Amino acid sequence: MIRINDIENPTKKILFLGYSQSQTKLIDVLVANNCIVDHTEEKIKATKGYDCVVSYGYRHILKQNVIDGFDCPIFNLHISYLPYNRGAHPNFWSFYDNTPSGVTIHLIDSGVDTGPIVKQKYVNFQESDDTFVKTYSALIENIEDLFLEFLPYLLTDTWTAKKQRGIGTHHYVRDLPKNFSGWNSVITKELSRLDNQGLVYDSQ
Repeated sequence: MIRINDIENPTKKILFLGYSQSQTKLIDVLVANNCIVDHTEEKIKATKGYDCVVSYGYRHILKQNVIDGFDCPIFNLHISYLPYNRGAHPNFWSFYDNTPSGVTIHLIDSGVDTGPIVKQKYVNFQESDDTFVKTYSALIENIEDLFLEFLPYLLTDTWTAKKQRGIGTHHYVRDLPKNFSGWNSVITKELSRLDNQGLVYDSQ
């Protein structure tokens, strides 16, 4: 755990899980808004004393005892339009499954990306966003912009959350097909190739 800053009379004391200051601008934004910010990428145990937790690019699942132990809201930033494409590689599956692309901020519960939604929006890509890398970059830009829109509500405790509607979809890391050409592939060509070949999965 790293203490990013330390100030008197902070607006909020926040634990930021996942991306570092070099990977996202959001930590510096929180600091600029008079928040004390602690950061870690490591697997954690619950720690009391925070006003909220923000999870963004965090690679560990928080178990129920950890969620309960924090005793504060835990917000997750996810690059899909929930309830579609919970779990891994949402950018790939939104194209392959022809489900909506978007970004969502939601509360973490005991499921994977199943918690109540506090803010979300659809993302319509530019014509030039023709590869998975480019659409991923667009989603990252949109989720960070969405968090900036949400921030005033977080700081003033005026946010609300609504239960997710519909069954949606969920994918695991292992679901990404073995014959996927990679993130730099052109989306339309790759989808056509995979449709013709069929998805090939690792036998293990």
